[in-house]
Amino acid sequence: MKAVFEGLVRDEQDNPVEVAYVGSTPTYVVNEDGFKFHVDAHKVDRQVLGFLREQALRNEEAIAEVAMRLIGQDDLFTKAAIANAVRHMDRQFQHLLEQGLPEIVRQSLGMLGFYVVINRHGEVVRVNLPASPAPDEDEA
Repeated sequence: MKAVFEGLVRDEQDNPVEVAYVGSTPTYVVNEDGFKFHVDAHKVDRQVLGFLREQALRNEEAIAEVAMRLIGQDDLFTKAAIANAVRHMDRQFQHLLEQGLPEIVRQSLGMLGFYVVINRHGEVVRVNLPASPAPDEDEA
């Protein structure tokens, strides 16, 4: 088991949260005035994955359009397959909890400005999603 968002989690004071293992269980370690709170990483990860799933479902149409452009396919079957993948992305969560995100993906997310803020109880306080770039004035 892995901490899915290792390196992307911060405490409420904006300090990076480390990952430590208690036995084989990954935990996010929130250091509050020298006292270290070990929070089950999967409790946090499931909250974040659920949030991301909700965001994807709300933006299913836009995700399908962008994905079709990226892969160079613009047909009804591709759009249906992408929409189906978005609707059922929760089926991949267990795999993520077991394997974690690849290091390059976590680094890329961090460079884009993605991070998660948790409190010492392991509750997600905020998820910072990278903003899409503003359109150039020339394009408007």
